Amino acid sequence: MTLPAEPRGNAPEWSVTELSFALRRTVEDAYGHVRVRGEISGYRGPHSSGHAYFSLKDEGARLDAVVWKGTFARLKLRPEEGLEVVAVGKLTTYPGKSGYQIVIEQLEFAGAGAIMAMLEERKRRLAGEGLFDPARKTLLPFLPNVIGVVTSPTGAVIRDILHRLADRFPRRVLVWPVRVQGETSAAEVAAAIRGFNALPLTGPIPRPDVLIVARGGGSLEDLLGFSDEAVVRAAAESQIPLVSAVGHETDVTLIDFAADVRAPTPSAAAEMVVPVRADLLATVAALGTRLAAAPQRLLERRRRDYRALARLLPSADALLATPRQRLDSAGDRLPRALTANAVAHRVQFQAARAKLSPSALRLRLERLGDRTNTVGARLRQGLEALVARRKDRLEAVSGRLATAQAMNLRAHAVENARRREQLAVLHRRGVRALAGELKARHQRLDAMDQLLRALSYRGVLARGFALVRDAQGQAVRAAAAVAGGMRLDLEFADGRISAVAQGASTPSEPKKAPRAGTGGGGQPTLFDT
Repeated sequence: MTLPAEPRGNAPEWSVTELSFALRRTVEDAYGHVRVRGEISGYRGPHSSGHAYFSLKDEGARLDAVVWKGTFARLKLRPEEGLEVVAVGKLTTYPGKSGYQIVIEQLEFAGAGAIMAMLEERKRRLAGEGLFDPARKTLLPFLPNVIGVVTSPTGAVIRDILHRLADRFPRRVLVWPVRVQGETSAAEVAAAIRGFNALPLTGPIPRPDVLIVARGGGSLEDLLGFSDEAVVRAAAESQIPLVSAVGHETDVTLIDFAADVRAPTPSAAAEMVVPVRADLLATVAALGTRLAAAPQRLLERRRRDYRALARLLPSADALLATPRQRLDSAGDRLPRALTANAVAHRVQFQAARAKLSPSALRLRLERLGDRTNTVGARLRQGLEALVARRKDRLEAVSGRLATAQAMNLRAHAVENARRREQLAVLHRRGVRALAGELKARHQRLDAMDQLLRALSYRGVLARGFALVRDAQGQAVRAAAAVAGGMRLDLEFADGRISAVAQGASTPSEPKKAPRAGTGGGGQPTLFDT
């Protein structure tokens, strides 16, 4: 019979649970509250339970870490993969795994270098998604009616923006109050940007035409809220043009890359979104002056052009002199040319008739008939083979064509619907533009017609005057230019008459002209029709 071995020494026996809890008490008593610096590794976001599990590592070791659900919601700094942090918490053990871990109560950046590394990594990742692509950016409106500002309502920034807007061009300003620093800053700024974009165009609160996200200067940690991923995504998704004005000129945040325009300061942002009203008024006044003087200058230039062209126009005789001479010369040569042409054609006809004989024609017709039969047989065979090949190809193509035609018809139906919509829009715009242009052209035409009537000599004739021309059609402007017996052409408002001058009065003795057809004091009349 074998007896059990007696225990060696006086060491007490421990159960696994007792030993595990004893070690836990020892570790928690010795390291109740610690600060551990390391790089976050293995973080995949919160667990379905709300707790977060990851590790802290450095060059020589790895430490498991856990953040309970209630603590995770209060963290100022959320865990991110690869981020170097200082974790504050208590060290404990996990009996179910025979390991130790730190229960984190607070996370801090491990210096400015860690913050910059985190921002660089976030910037690279967001740039890879195309959020900073210049093609996404839109131009600022020239003169917005409503300006939305996302900033603190109590700081100096909003006063600077309102002051600059009042100096340059007063506009309506809508302020969405947010915290620009602290735990909830990023969420409030992102919600403000999306809130402005969600406003309806015709709602009681007008939708801004441009947004300004502004904050004064501060440390790198103070400006972290504007580098938050949620803020950057909201700025990139904004349909309203957005101006980033965070910090001073040397401060750079990630929203600066996603915004349509970056302003060095909040005051500079206000200057970017509106022009100077006084400059606009001066420009409009100068353009108005030029516009008022332009018609007069155009009319004077056209008048000079018409006068110059009138002097350059030749007479009808000068234009027709050369064609008349060529016509006379051709008429002289035509009989001789017709005779020579008839003789030449008669000679050619006689030569061709000599070559044509019945036997020669019959022999040539037989040769041509043989060639025709041979070519016809070959042509018939070739056509049959070609028809067979084309029939095979047609059957193959017809199947593909039917499929392609069906797809093409569907595509054309969609395209035609879209084109009809575009055509309807363009038609309405074209009708409005054409109506405006026709109205302007009618007004210009009426003005030019009135001016032409005022400047035409026919208006003078209508008032009882007459235009006197000599036999060459030149205007007679003085009595001294009229000689006795000269034929003259008189143009009145209702027609023309011819006259012969019998005499002329001297210019130095003006007197009242007698009425036509009667003499004054037995004197003969000036014109005898």
